[in-house]
Amino acid sequence: MSAATLPPALEQSSGEPPEEAWPSWIVPPVDGFTSADLDRLPGLPRHTELLNGSLVFVSPPGAWHSLVMFFLRSVLRSAAPDGWRVTHEMTAWLDDRNRPEPDVLVVAESAMRPDKTETFYRPEDIALAIEIVSPESVERDHEVKPPKYARAGIKHLWLIERDGEAAVAYVYTLDPTTGDYSLIGTYRDRLKVSVPFDIDIDFGTLDDFR
Repeated sequence: MSAATLPPALEQSSGEPPEEAWPSWIVPPVDGFTSADLDRLPGLPRHTELLNGSLVFVSPPGAWHSLVMFFLRSVLRSAAPDGWRVTHEMTAWLDDRNRPEPDVLVVAESAMRPDKTETFYRPEDIALAIEIVSPESVERDHEVKPPKYARAGIKHLWLIERDGEAAVAYVYTLDPTTGDYSLIGTYRDRLKVSVPFDIDIDFGTLDDFR
């Protein structure tokens, strides 16, 4: 049997990809990436986050995750008073080494540019951050991000978990004495709170947003 003939491109290849084939972010700087790098590194995957100076690549959201995100965005927009806006898939610039992307944000209208060119919001402009917990994000959403949100001064945080087809909401508020989050309630069928403004959510209507 004669030996197989390799295509010319493979025959001449050293087996190592040319240096220019790698994106610039494949090798991190010695001191790690900065929050500003998220806006200037070419070809970053969608929803890339920065945590502790390291890039975090997020798995594509599943159908349930997307359903809950759009459901919360819709009901919060109906509840938000003048001066506040509800958005999603925008990063929060916590400091120079941390720029996570909450699933839903309630932000001050004054932080939104008329030309819609902003790519992040500052903690002082964020009234509420919401993380919808996915199987691959459990550790980040429970252990990594909340302390960072608290240190940055974001006053309200919700973690939304899946229980079968239903949602469970864990509602936290920032304790000004300790600087940490305190759990103020766990909600299943109905979430009714008065902070950061009056909110009444019936999770029984979740399927209406399919």
